[in-house]
Amino acid sequence: MPSRTTPAVHRGPLDGSTAAEVRALARAAADHDGVAPLSEQPLLQLESGPDAVHLLTRAEDGSLAAYAQLDLGAPELAGAELVVTPAARRSGLGRGLLAAARQVAANDPAAPRSLRVWAHGDLPAARALAADAGMSVVRELWQMSLDLREHPVAARPTLPNGVEVRAFVPGQDEEAWRRVNARAFAHHPEQGRLTREDLAARMAEPWFDPAGFLLAERDGVLLASVWTKVHDGADGTDAAGEIYVVGVDPDAQGLGLGGALTGLGVAHLASRGLPRVILYTDADNTVAVRTYTRAGFVRSAVDVQFG
Repeated sequence: MPSRTTPAVHRGPLDGSTAAEVRALARAAADHDGVAPLSEQPLLQLESGPDAVHLLTRAEDGSLAAYAQLDLGAPELAGAELVVTPAARRSGLGRGLLAAARQVAANDPAAPRSLRVWAHGDLPAARALAADAGMSVVRELWQMSLDLREHPVAARPTLPNGVEVRAFVPGQDEEAWRRVNARAFAHHPEQGRLTREDLAARMAEPWFDPAGFLLAERDGVLLASVWTKVHDGADGTDAAGEIYVVGVDPDAQGLGLGGALTGLGVAHLASRGLPRVILYTDADNTVAVRTYTRAGFVRSAVDVQFG
């Protein structure tokens, strides 16, 4: 598949037809590699993200051969994810995308930034591309999995005195949840920057279910939450539940709310008849890894970030 090696740069939302091309390219790569090349955030930002920069490389016939997205929302760093169609690999398109992404990040009008690139599944080809560009692993994200057929759901966890748990109410709880989420993830490079628009985009997704979005309160004050997600297998992946986000306000640390809410989230997903539950955590978050391991979770996949 001969291709034009210089990608076009597009800032801001893509039109619907181009966004559909990117999704189709991502699906083809996922079918070939067994792992999705683009995570949730870049897919949500295709037609909405104001801080997203899109790099598009087209074949001679005009079809989309390679794609990268840069997120310029964080200071000093630009995050990127990229994908090359299987039929056009080993032709320099990945190197071309990476070089162009570096140039865009370094020449950003707001401020020069260094580039960090996610590789989902930690595939050998991604390792080779990063090594060729002089990049090494700077972050490792684990997917951990709990087989509900082998680990029966534990009894309902005990909550601290005065703490009650209820379901999220759309139109009422957004701002309180965002405030606690920002405090809980103040130093997290992605989750801590979640905007009202980001939250609304996730709530508009077909998987959103407020019954699986649980808030822990004391005297009406939000202390912590667990947000679950169901992967129904319609995209060709295995059906699974996900502990999507667990956030505890720093002032409520030490009460055991993180473990208790994780247990409630697992119980909710088990009630849906799902065979397993997954979650994601940074490999160097030893406290979280220990907590999830004690609950029966095991590492099931790895994503790496190169910088």
